[in-house]
Amino acid sequence: MFSDTDKLLKNLEVKQIANNLFTGESPPNPPRIYGGQVLAQSLYAAMCTVDKDRTAHSLHANFLRPGDPTKTVVYEVDRIRDGRSFNTRQVVAKQDGLAIFSTSVSFQLDESGLSHQMHAPEVPAPEALENDDEYWGRINEIHKGQFAFMAALPLPVERRSVVRRDPVNPQPTDPAQQVWMKVLKNPGNDLQRHQLLLTYMSDFGLLSTALYPHPHNTFGTSVLPASLDHSLWFHRPFRVDEHLLFSMDSPNAGGGRGFSRGSFYTRDGELVASCAQESLIRLNTHQ
Repeated sequence: MFSDTDKLLKNLEVKQIANNLFTGESPPNPPRIYGGQVLAQSLYAAMCTVDKDRTAHSLHANFLRPGDPTKTVVYEVDRIRDGRSFNTRQVVAKQDGLAIFSTSVSFQLDESGLSHQMHAPEVPAPEALENDDEYWGRINEIHKGQFAFMAALPLPVERRSVVRRDPVNPQPTDPAQQVWMKVLKNPGNDLQRHQLLLTYMSDFGLLSTALYPHPHNTFGTSVLPASLDHSLWFHRPFRVDEHLLFSMDSPNAGGGRGFSRGSFYTRDGELVASCAQESLIRLNTHQ
């Protein structure tokens, strides 16, 4: 993974090699490409094909095959439609000539209109909570090095969970969690960069939320987890270097799949983005 924001942005802002072709690289860990990375890289490729006065407002994606971090990803952009107010792009990510991911991205010219939002949940301030570095360092010490990989994981995104779940003996609980998140370095004032980073962040936690009502998590081998699809909507401008509350719930699981929703709120309670994901949470019957 990445240790700072500059390295992460350099990774997410893919290289253009032809009019509608881009290439992206991955860090060596984890062993398969993190979903938030390919989401953000695809978004950036689409951004490069529309005018700067158009802002992304929605993204709808499907994960098709696991991505290999040792190989380059080629992003092919199809300029589906350029309208007076909206632009639509289809992006297909490929490795070895095979599609591993596809997404549709819609852009809109800024305009005013009716406005309302749901209220943010009441939770403790981020300063009252442990961040991931503190938590995993403590847990790793308690469990005598069992979670050294988590304690040493370098991330440019700080996470502070409102309630922590036991990683060794997860107990069934309500399918909901809230996490304060922010990028640890100012990425500048370009809204597109903040959207890229929020897209990357939006894949943290949705799958695990679908496991909360069950005695399973992603640290063991009892479940075979994978993201199947992902949707993201941008509602209002925001900054990712200021704390955002990621509030998630999972209304349903069945058929080996879990459905999860998420909302991003500012500290002032402004709803800035929403997301949804269906994940594979198939029980491992070959243990």
